[in-house]
Formats: sequence, structure tokens, C-alpha cells
Amino acid sequence: MGMILLAFGLVLIVEGLAYALAPSLIERMLEALRDMPEQARRLVGLLCVISGLVLLWGAQQLGF
Repeated sequence: MGMILLAFGLVLIVEGLAYALAPSLIERMLEALRDMPEQARRLVGLLCVISGLVLLWGAQQLGF
């Protein structure tokens, strides 16, 4: 359970920094996402999930 809280905390820090340091960039990124077809957004989401799983697997293999 502690690792899940750690992971959520890290996600919130990264997300919060993005909004605090570059709010206009976030707006441009959201506009670009709106312009993408739904299938492309789904593919990006799936690639993010796969990348996250690979990173978690790699961290586990390294003993983290």
C-alpha cells in the first residue's frame, strides 16, 4: 500500500509542477489532444500504460 501512495504522490507532484510552471503549455497540449482523432488518443493512452508497465517491471528487476 505504501508503494501505491508513493506512486500517486509522485504523479501529483509532476502534474502539479506542469500546471504551476507552464499553464499555457498545458492549454496548447489540451487543444492538440482535442484535434486528435479518438483512435489516436486511445493509442497514445495505451502506449502510456505499456510504457508505465515496462518502467515498473524494470524498477522491480533492479530491486526498487
